[in-house]
Amino acid sequence: MTGVGKLGWVLGAVCFFLYAPIAIVIVMSFNASKIPFQWTGFSTQWYSELFTNDSVLEGLRNSLIVGVSTMILSVVLGVLLAIGITRHSTSPAVQALALAPAIVPDLALAIGLLALFSAISFPLGLTTVILSHTIFCMAFVAAIARGRILQIDPALEEAALDLGDTPRGVFFRVTVPSLMPAIVAGALLSFTLSFDEFVITFFTNGPSTPTLPIVIYSMVRFGVTPEINALASLVLLFSVVIVLISQRSVKLSQSI
Repeated sequence: MTGVGKLGWVLGAVCFFLYAPIAIVIVMSFNASKIPFQWTGFSTQWYSELFTNDSVLEGLRNSLIVGVSTMILSVVLGVLLAIGITRHSTSPAVQALALAPAIVPDLALAIGLLALFSAISFPLGLTTVILSHTIFCMAFVAAIARGRILQIDPALEEAALDLGDTPRGVFFRVTVPSLMPAIVAGALLSFTLSFDEFVITFFTNGPSTPTLPIVIYSMVRFGVTPEINALASLVLLFSVVIVLISQRSVKLSQSI
């Protein structure tokens, strides 16, 4: 067998183990039987029941609130952080510290945030989840924006200043439009990360405001049912749509 043939087998095996579980979840979400992995017929009843499940709807609402809030805060703070560590003389250690939340294990970050909120007697709820997700996600936005900032020609901003524009005007008329592809990519990435985040949410959330990952976890503890498979399939579809929107938005931003 040639080297190319062996590589094909390896890639095929990787793709199988990567996508087979996803395919099984999607297929079994249409199973009419409540018994896992026992196919008795095609049915969409589990998708219908999801929209009448109050726990799922509440978790979805909370996840959307957290996701949108985190996205806005992460973009604003992440872009400013990227500009600060890129445009000013900062040591590599400071830059690494600013981007550390992106590489620190979720568990360590979650425990640290829980200890902080407990030390200052801050009540756990959606506010603490949003703050925690923002700390986690803005590092990713900063990393993306920093790469874009390094590509911007400083002569563009200098030319705008020479033409009489103010520093504030240069920022909003030159810098921000130049950063738009990174802003769009960072916004959608931070929303997706926040929407799917479980570990940090589990440690920093209160008992009365469950997000969708917490709801899914509470349901899985009693076994995998077709309803859970249907919910997982919808979350997967939602994530794919976000990725497609991200790619389309970045292309449109780059063409402007």
